[in-house]
Amino acid sequence: MWVPVAGVSVWLWIEPGLPWVPLLVLVPLGLLPRVREAEVMQARLLLTPDEAEPDFATRPATAWRDRWRTVLWLEFRTLLGGVVAYATVWLPIIAYALAARTVGHETEDLPQVTGPSNWMFGLLAPLPLVALYALVAGGGAVLTAVARRLLGPSVAERLAAVEERTEQLLERTRIARELHDSIGHALTVAVVQAGAARAANSPEFTARALTVIEETGRAALEDLERVLGVLRESERPASARPTLTDADRLLESARASGAAVDAEVTGPLETLPGPVSREGYRILQEALTNVLRHAGAVPARVRVAAGDGLLTLEVHNPLPDGRPAPGRGSGLRGIRERAALLGGRADTGPDGDGDWQVRVELPLG
Repeated sequence: MWVPVAGVSVWLWIEPGLPWVPLLVLVPLGLLPRVREAEVMQARLLLTPDEAEPDFATRPATAWRDRWRTVLWLEFRTLLGGVVAYATVWLPIIAYALAARTVGHETEDLPQVTGPSNWMFGLLAPLPLVALYALVAGGGAVLTAVARRLLGPSVAERLAAVEERTEQLLERTRIARELHDSIGHALTVAVVQAGAARAANSPEFTARALTVIEETGRAALEDLERVLGVLRESERPASARPTLTDADRLLESARASGAAVDAEVTGPLETLPGPVSREGYRILQEALTNVLRHAGAVPARVRVAAGDGLLTLEVHNPLPDGRPAPGRGSGLRGIRERAALLGGRADTGPDGDGDWQVRVELPLG
């Protein structure tokens, strides 16, 4: 029905005789890691503006597979853009030529419609505009689907994101445990000391109790400040965490609270692996806190032994009549979780002599 007159479609600044040149130029451009990041930003703003978290990559392309996916995206986007641009120019012109032919008007330098002038051309005139609308709308949907496919995260990136999220959750759990153990221990010591000082009704004992409360509170504030520093600077590793070489501080704090602690420490604690020594300190802290909280000022036997590829922590204490056993609180659960994370085991409960025991074994390998 129609034949285009002599004329050449010029694709912006591109040489008409070399239409493949832009596609060739896009290859090295798409291999640049940051180009993918820029394309993802454009796709978010233009294709998925209503989605809060569209499924696109969140980091520059590092693997070659992802770089070549970016190249394919640029090639597809350019080709589809050229098709839509061509249709946007010529389909309205064709619609105008059909409408003009309906009334017998000749259009120069435009597509010529052959055939007698009749009302049929008037019925066909809207079709190019409908086709243009379908092309633009459908092209947008296709472009969005292709963008999700080519600009979406790869399997490796998804695994990296899952690992990063897991690390964040583990770090939050660790920080919560740190706060529970440190602040819980300090508060327990403070409560026990205050109650003992009031019951003793002795100025000297009260002075010693206040000194212990002050020292314990200061240590808890240091721990709190360190944890808050980790939260404020999440990318920096936690430092200056107490280790088993600082166990004397825990033992003296328990003794100052009235518990008769008989401690036996053997083995080179200063050579223990960092994670084992740090978690061992927290396990011992929680075990002593349970002694003060559930048993009060009672004799306690503490054994810390390092050797033969194993770190053993044992705390035994009697349970006075009328005092409840520790049971299944968050403290004991935290001890078992810390031991499990390091590949060890923790046993808590009554021992053969009727005392309460906490026994933890942590491998040093």
